Parts: sequence; structure tokens; C-alpha cells
Amino acid sequence: MRSYGQYCPIARTSELLAERWTPIIVRNLLAGCETFNDLLAGAPGISKALLAQRLELLERHGIISKNRSETTPRRFHYQLTPKGRELKTVTDAMGTWGARWLEVEPDHVTPAYVLWATCKLVDLDKLSQRGLVARFELTDRPREPIWMLLRRPYAEICSTYLGWNEDVVVRTDSATLAHWHLRHVSYRDAVATGRLTIDGPQSHIRSFLRALRASPFAGVQPAQ
Repeated sequence: MRSYGQYCPIARTSELLAERWTPIIVRNLLAGCETFNDLLAGAPGISKALLAQRLELLERHGIISKNRSETTPRRFHYQLTPKGRELKTVTDAMGTWGARWLEVEPDHVTPAYVLWATCKLVDLDKLSQRGLVARFELTDRPREPIWMLLRRPYAEICSTYLGWNEDVVVRTDSATLAHWHLRHVSYRDAVATGRLTIDGPQSHIRSFLRALRASPFAGVQPAQ
């Protein structure tokens, strides 16, 4: 980690947080990610070696704690310390500014991340105890369906069909899904224009829509 050689708090903070991928890792930790694999899934494109390096750096600075799993001794859980949780004000400011001033470009809506983000936006408390299984078919990810197991204790993504009863089938593209999260397009408009369809019993569709939260930055109005 290089030093700017300046005592300014902005410079000192930038030495740690302006490193590539570090804000993304902090964002994922704030979103509830605790395991290495979950953090990896929320940062498509980062290597395992670089993720391990960034986690080590954050631990060394007291931003995260690393604890061995009680059930799987070889697995670790990562959690933000009080010092780390205070970074939410930083990521919130970054998200608000980005939502207002930066447009969503095509390379911002890669299927892997959009599907991961969709899974993280599900509020399991809004679903019945049995949960719900959704199959996603993205036009920009043809012949590669993804299943979301929206069940307690946490929602997860699976790329292999293991015989579940599918409650709903979502057909759309990554860009539409991302803009729906951000509420740049409403569910009704996406359906009316043929960019989004959800098939299944109406009761399951209503449950799915009720459980899928908007992005925390959906209320930010883009600058004109």
C-alpha cells in the first residue's frame, strides 16, 4: 500500500479505501456477506489471491475480524468491526453520488453480478416459512438458467438444477433487472414492454414481488 505522504485525513483514508476492489468488499460485508466464497461471488472478476490480500489488509487495520467457523474449522467468517461498520456512511455517500451522476453502462450489468445482487435484495421475512424457488432465464445468458433458493436462513444461487419444485420462472435480461432494482423502470412498464415476464401461480408471483426489495439507492433521482 503506497503512501501519499500527506497527513490530510482524505489522503490517509484513500491510501486504504481507494485500492481497487476494497470498497466493493466493504459493500459486500455491509450487505451481510461473511464467507470468502460469498465475498468472491459478489465481486465477479476479482482473483482469489487478490481477495485474500485485501481481506488481510482490512483485518490488519482493524476494519474486519476473521473468526474460524464453529461447524467447519477450515472455514473462516469475516465481519466488520465497529470501526468497519462506520464505513457505511462512506459507501452510502459513494452510492448516492454514483446513482445521481453516473449512468449505468452496458459493462455495469454483467449477469453474474446482477443475479447476485437480486439474491441479496430478497427479504426472506416477506416469504412463507417454506420459502420459494425461482428460476431465472436471462437473454444475455442463454442456455444457462440460474436457480435462486429463497429459503431461510439465507438466499442462495445455484447453477445446477437439483430437482426442486420451481415456484416462479423469471425471463428478462440483466440490464432490465438492474434498472428494475434501481427503479429506473417499474415492474408494470417492464412487463408491458415485454422486457420482463414472471410465470407461475399468482400467489407465488405476488410473494416474490413482495420479497424483492429495491436497491438502497433507488430513491436517488439521476441528474438531468
